[in-house]
Amino acid sequence: MRAVVQRVKMSKVEVDEKTIGSIDKGLNVLLGICKEDTIEDVAYLKDKILNLRIFEDEECKMNKSLLDVGGELLIISQFTLYGDVRKGKRPSFTQALGGEDAKFLYEEFIKQCKEILGNVETGEFGADMEVTIVNDGPVTILLDSKKTF
Repeated sequence: MRAVVQRVKMSKVEVDEKTIGSIDKGLNVLLGICKEDTIEDVAYLKDKILNLRIFEDEECKMNKSLLDVGGELLIISQFTLYGDVRKGKRPSFTQALGGEDAKFLYEEFIKQCKEILGNVETGEFGADMEVTIVNDGPVTILLDSKKTF
């Protein structure tokens, strides 16, 4: 499971020109799921993201987590995080998990985050979405539950 985690001042996701998820200060998470992912990957990534110390403390050092600052969370599915372009120029998505299996893990990730945060905003799985991100910093962190990078 992979995530692009961005510290944001604001982020929103639209489907058919209607806002379906929106946050102010917090984290925008683009989430990709691969064929090898399990519930353990969900739990690992959820814990890592919610506890990432990428918000500034009183001394302007990145030392606080989303939980520490009471920030908001927007989770958007993005299978293209598993696009492989090592051969040629057209991405191959053979490692990305699709369909109901991917949707189940995506929804489980959201559920586990909600158990801790309460409210979590989301995109729409499988939809064509327009995402607005006002990155704060900018701060962008790449995570992989298999620790490939």
